[in-house]
Amino acid sequence: MTRAIARRVASGVVVLWAAATAAYLALLAAPGDIVDSLIGDGADTPQIRAQIIAEWHLDRPAVVQYLDYLWRAAQGDLGRSYLLQRPVGDVIGDQVLPTLKLAVAAAVFGVVLALILAVTTRHRWARRASSTAELVIVSTPPFLIGIVLLSVFSFRLGLFPVSGDRGWAALVLPAVTMGLPIAGVLAQVLRDGLDRALDEPFAVTARARGLRERAVLIRHALRHSLMPAVTMLGWLTGVLLGGTVIIEQVFGRPGLGQVTLQAVGNGDMPVVLAVVVLAAAAFVVINTAADLAYLVIDPRLRRS
Repeated sequence: MTRAIARRVASGVVVLWAAATAAYLALLAAPGDIVDSLIGDGADTPQIRAQIIAEWHLDRPAVVQYLDYLWRAAQGDLGRSYLLQRPVGDVIGDQVLPTLKLAVAAAVFGVVLALILAVTTRHRWARRASSTAELVIVSTPPFLIGIVLLSVFSFRLGLFPVSGDRGWAALVLPAVTMGLPIAGVLAQVLRDGLDRALDEPFAVTARARGLRERAVLIRHALRHSLMPAVTMLGWLTGVLLGGTVIIEQVFGRPGLGQVTLQAVGNGDMPVVLAVVVLAAAAFVVINTAADLAYLVIDPRLRRS
């Protein structure tokens, strides 16, 4: 177990290094001078240019610049936004919590709904109805789902706030908007996994011991069907990271989505680079958790 965790952590470090390097190379490949890229649409004065040269060591060899960039990133120093005249860590740190709340709420809602759908829609007619609804939801752009939910539950019924981040009520519609496509995909994966698990020898043995079908389903088959769903955590990470950018705009919520769009629009490269590295870190953490979840779900993997 310890060796497996060490290997996974080492591979995660390699992924983070590759993401940071790719972001740095993108900065070098940007048209124009690197100082112009870092300034973006901010104030351009000799003092600011001198500050950038000193902080990024642009007066030293390229290898030294690159190693210094990696060293600062490893220490959590994400640089400074010369457009906002604030450390990038402060710019992003102020917006992490709203995005994290939205992502966690959407993930929890999507996973719970998927489990409910997979377990309760076992009969033929229920399976067909659920599969059709799931296909429609997955095929619909999330921003359109959000607009429909806003029109019905906010503008017409007045049950939830239209925008902002004021309490749990403002979190419901954005979380449902992002969670529905997640539930649509995961429910189909879990349902197929349950079908395969119920045909395995352990299910036949459990039935022979007198267990009811629902007990076999909940106590045995459901655990085995989780393996392919856990494999999709990487996809889930991409959905949550990409979805927050759009959904936060639709619902007028603060968060990393707003920061990212403003940074891209204003050419604030230090913030863009930091968001790329942060997204890679989130991907590494979630996929590491998925690998460890395999060992918890299937004891055979621990023995091997």
